[in-house]
Amino acid sequence: MEPLFAGVSNNAHHLYTLLSCIGFAHKATVQITPDGLRFSVEEGRVIQGLAFLDKSLFTSYTFNPSTNSEPNNQNGTSQDDNESSQNGPYPHFVVSLSAILETLKIFGINELSESNRPRDTSITQTGIASSSAFNAPALLMDRSCTLQYAQHGAPLSITITEAGVKTTCELVTYEPDENEADIPLQRDAIIMKIIMRSVWLHNAIAELDSSTPTILKLSACAKQEPYFALSGAGGPFSESTVEFSVDQNNEIAGGAGHGTTQSQMHKVLFDDGSSRARATRAKLAPTVTETFLVSPPSSMGERIQQSYRFALIRKAARAMSVANKVSIRGDRQGVLSLQFMVELDDHNVPVGRPVGAGVKGPNGPVCFVDFRFVPLLDEEEAEMVMDAQVE
Repeated sequence: MEPLFAGVSNNAHHLYTLLSCIGFAHKATVQITPDGLRFSVEEGRVIQGLAFLDKSLFTSYTFNPSTNSEPNNQNGTSQDDNESSQNGPYPHFVVSLSAILETLKIFGINELSESNRPRDTSITQTGIASSSAFNAPALLMDRSCTLQYAQHGAPLSITITEAGVKTTCELVTYEPDENEADIPLQRDAIIMKIIMRSVWLHNAIAELDSSTPTILKLSACAKQEPYFALSGAGGPFSESTVEFSVDQNNEIAGGAGHGTTQSQMHKVLFDDGSSRARATRAKLAPTVTETFLVSPPSSMGERIQQSYRFALIRKAARAMSVANKVSIRGDRQGVLSLQFMVELDDHNVPVGRPVGAGVKGPNGPVCFVDFRFVPLLDEEEAEMVMDAQVE
């Protein structure tokens, strides 16, 4: 009897990189589709991480759906193009994501286990260390990984082969909750879409994280400055704000201290990660953005302002550090979507594909990781600020 699903990958590091982006939760809901594997994690119904392992990541991908497959209640995906494939009657189950990550790096004896690390580490500690011949990412490159799901209720089997040695791990699967659903993002009511390099968002969040805030405030406007700004508030220190550069050639008016007060600091983030006081003149869109579309409804005025728990945004730091670009989207309900485009390296090919200006890009496939955040209500935001002041 053929298994319901079987997939073989020659680069386990690709799978590890994508799944570690949503590794903030212990368990994940897995859905098997003809286009790939969809991993979904959530915490408290206020944050959700979605990682889609496209079939192009596998040298062999076989899916034999049975006629009595249970219907799937999940909607949406980390990739808009795969939206329709997630609504069919495809099999899905819950499995330990922590166990999958530990299995994929089973020979990485020189890297600390993820279970031994605090899950809410600072942003600056989440970047990937440089690879060497003895750390887990390097060891994962030349390894064959086989995933197999025989039938409904069967364990998820992971077989890793290296130098003729096979290691098989069978993970127990569970039935997902009947009322489990994605955090809804109204794609027909998007009022903000900003595309930029992920490293700039990572640098901004890392700088704000140094003041230990509890709330992240997002502000965007298409008609007046600051056009796009992120603020950290509610912490033991003063509120700080990072405004993205609008014109790098403008001269600073008022000196380095211009725009800085005792209770609030305003900075502009440059392409290289450095910062300075905000200039008085600006363009209509930050220069670091490739796409800048802000169109709030008349009830909101000209500026979009939303607040989110900073601790939840911090959980996306791993994805920020490995992604090439990020699409920041928001709908009328305030749901925030951070969709990361991850270009995976193919270390078997010495020369990358051309991307222009003599720069070579990665050879591997392009995948997406999506995070969704529920905004704070005014009452919740006020309560968090009061709690921070008491502490």
